[in-house]
Amino acid sequence: MPRLMDMGLERLSNAIADMGTLAQESVLKAIQAYAKGEQITQEAFNRSTQLSMLASEVEELAVDLLARYQPVATDLRLIKSCLEISYGFSRFGRYAYDIAQVLEIYGDVSQCDKSEVQELADRVTEMIKTSIQSFRTKDTKLARSLRHEDDQVDRTYRDYMRRVSQDKEIPIKCALASTLVLRYLERIGDHACYIGDSVIYIVTGSKI
Repeated sequence: MPRLMDMGLERLSNAIADMGTLAQESVLKAIQAYAKGEQITQEAFNRSTQLSMLASEVEELAVDLLARYQPVATDLRLIKSCLEISYGFSRFGRYAYDIAQVLEIYGDVSQCDKSEVQELADRVTEMIKTSIQSFRTKDTKLARSLRHEDDQVDRTYRDYMRRVSQDKEIPIKCALASTLVLRYLERIGDHACYIGDSVIYIVTGSKI
């Protein structure tokens, strides 16, 4: 007979999985909209708000499990990590909204070179998928791979910052818009890493 705690933990894990799906969709749509020059600010805001509400529901469920049952160490690790992961997914939504706002701020950027943005976006979206998959499967190897990917993201971001500071031919509007989007993508990559760290903690009790 399953413990009531186990049933609650399953609900908690399912809620996190739902957040992951929505968070991934939010980032993908924001990146696609930027590439196509489409305004989706309100849509992105709505998704961000929904993710924040789901994060609050996860927190309430976690508190309820702590208050009503007697969690053992492994239960506590999962509950603590779910709270951290839900925060990470909510940040994905917020950064997706920030990306969507870039077009609202700078207007038409169709003439800008978006190659660096697309390169980083492809890598970061793969990191999001990996972070979600590592949580669903509790695969520590997948979770640890995120650190290597994040190093590549950081390098691409730094290289662009150096280049844009020296290349006077890049239009100011393009430089500012790309820098903002790349920064938001870099932060999404960081949070994907934190999710991976949380998965490692669930399984091993350590984030290393």
